[in-house]
Amino acid sequence: MELTSDQRKFKMDDRQNWGKKLEFMLATIGYAVGLGNVWRFPYLCFRSGGGAFLIPFFIMLILCGVPLAYMEMAVGQYTRQGPIGAIGKLCPFFKGAGVATVVISFLFTTYYIIIIAWSFYYMFSTFTDTLPWTSCNHTWNSPHCWEPGRYNTSLGGTNMTSLFQSNESRSPTEDFFIENVLQKSSGIDEQGTLRWQLLLILLMCWVVVYFCIWKGPKSTGKVVYFTATFPYLVLVILLVRGVTLPGSMDGIYFFIHPRWELLLDAKVWVYAAAQNFNSLGVAFGGLITMSSYSKFNNKIVRLCQEEEGP
Repeated sequence: MELTSDQRKFKMDDRQNWGKKLEFMLATIGYAVGLGNVWRFPYLCFRSGGGAFLIPFFIMLILCGVPLAYMEMAVGQYTRQGPIGAIGKLCPFFKGAGVATVVISFLFTTYYIIIIAWSFYYMFSTFTDTLPWTSCNHTWNSPHCWEPGRYNTSLGGTNMTSLFQSNESRSPTEDFFIENVLQKSSGIDEQGTLRWQLLLILLMCWVVVYFCIWKGPKSTGKVVYFTATFPYLVLVILLVRGVTLPGSMDGIYFFIHPRWELLLDAKVWVYAAAQNFNSLGVAFGGLITMSSYSKFNNKIVRLCQEEEGP
């Protein structure tokens, strides 16, 4: 098909392409399924009316989420450039918006990689006979660590601490995170010590990220076969584990029980719109960048439909 003058203007023959359409689809799906789906969506759903929250969520998904995702993917595919160059091509006056998306993505990446480093630290800590966050009998445990049925002399010297939990007490899991993982200092005036274990793990994470993207879509297209499917496997495992626990049905009912009166609160609708932006990755520049590696005449309407979800 012969290209128009505008198409020839934006076409870049030296731009790499995804090896297969499946790779682009997996990249966008993996981009949409992340930490926001695991922790933010359930929290907002419970806080904003339980099952009733799904109504404003899907309305915002139809009115804002999918159209904006389609627009960004179309812009990236048409201009075949990243967010800065793409928006600059469409309207040089708004080129700063492209710069803002890159800055936002940088800020998100810096703390997402920290959470990934913590996850690896937890994974490495599981290679023991007994998980370190199941009890308070470790040398690094603070005096505030509390577990039922265990005598603790550091909180008063009486066995009442084994029956009653004080206001300043922590669970073994919380104490492990604060005292072992972070080794949190008493305040900003105390610098504390460098956690070289976390530093090495963080360096490892950045190296892995580099080798995942260093050859553009050629290397990323192979990685997404794992990164896009593995989160779904984890979610299925967590779902099966959750529904098999005692009282799970009561917990699920308590979680999704609709509170219709909250639909009259404007904040609930704002949360629904924000969650759509967070889930689909709209306005972060990622969709523009990934779609810029698609072929110029690639049909993306179906891909936008595949990307829908919380």
